[in-house]
Amino acid sequence: MVAAPSLLFMRFLDKLESRFGRFAIPGLVQIVAMLQLGVFFIFVMMPPEARPAYFDFLALDVDGLMRGEIWRLVTFIFIPGTMHTLLAVISAMFLRWLGRGLEEAWGPFRSTLYFVGGMASVAVGALLFGYTATGLLLFQSLLLAFAVIYPNEEILLFFILPVRIRWIAWLNVVLTVLAVLGAPDVFWPVLFSHLNFLVTFGPGFLQQRQHLARVAERRAKFSAAKDGPAFFHQCSTCGKTEVDDPSLDFRVNDAGDEVCSACRQAAS
Repeated sequence: MVAAPSLLFMRFLDKLESRFGRFAIPGLVQIVAMLQLGVFFIFVMMPPEARPAYFDFLALDVDGLMRGEIWRLVTFIFIPGTMHTLLAVISAMFLRWLGRGLEEAWGPFRSTLYFVGGMASVAVGALLFGYTATGLLLFQSLLLAFAVIYPNEEILLFFILPVRIRWIAWLNVVLTVLAVLGAPDVFWPVLFSHLNFLVTFGPGFLQQRQHLARVAERRAKFSAAKDGPAFFHQCSTCGKTEVDDPSLDFRVNDAGDEVCSACRQAAS
């Protein structure tokens, strides 16, 4: 979990925030966590035979949407992922912690956009493929985003064992992949529940992989060079290396290409 949003994406978010930042909802994820806990206690107080009907009333069900039950576009995120009291409380606390961390890193607007965008993608997937959705996989996308931003943050597993959040995230990824392999029908719910994560971090991850591949290629050329002076940096614009002109300063641009100081100065 080392990817980061691309610079182009961050600039796009800056423009969105300058225009629509007033629509941010501070503490949105924390609010959802508390409402989810409230729904859990309503479940607990209900007779067991009444719980399935209440679940069906809240879930993101396509047939219900087609009947005009538009509240389902929101209420599906309030369905608890467990019916065990202790686990429900821990889940709500953990979700609050994730939301608070994302908001500290991104601010209210971007964390709101990430979460609401995830809700929208879940709704689109349910409408396209007709499955009934809850918010469980959407909350996993919050965990993955948190693990990218704070990979070394530690939590106490079972209140005893300190574990870095990135390993918790990787475990969730592995279990989700195994679930998809075991039941291919869940591929679309998984994909649409994580579109917000893929859109946010996917381009940056690809750019990072490309940059590392270029660095590895240059190192290989440097190590394998036998004839003539070896070089490590080469300008993608003019083709000059540090051997051609030792005074040149090479930097990597947003696209991952190396550009010398002379070409940067000429471009500016």
